Amino acid sequence: MNIDHTKITVGKYLVSPLAKQQSDGGYAASVSIRSGRGSATHDRVLRFNGIFDSTAAAVHYATEHALRWIHERSSPACA
Repeated sequence: MNIDHTKITVGKYLVSPLAKQQSDGGYAASVSIRSGRGSATHDRVLRFNGIFDSTAAAVHYATEHALRWIHERSSPACA
């Protein structure tokens, strides 16, 4: 079962975390980071190796990594 959680808008990005229940009862985490519109849409999907005890933990992990990824690209380059 896939559990899709509330999408979060961060600037020009749309963050969509996802938790997927595994056969052992744990949860895998992934996140979609989308930007652009129409034919210029770019969607980056990150899948993580860890298995989490709960949906909330998987979604939290995916969301935090997406926000970090966005922050790294939004910060000015170090001189």
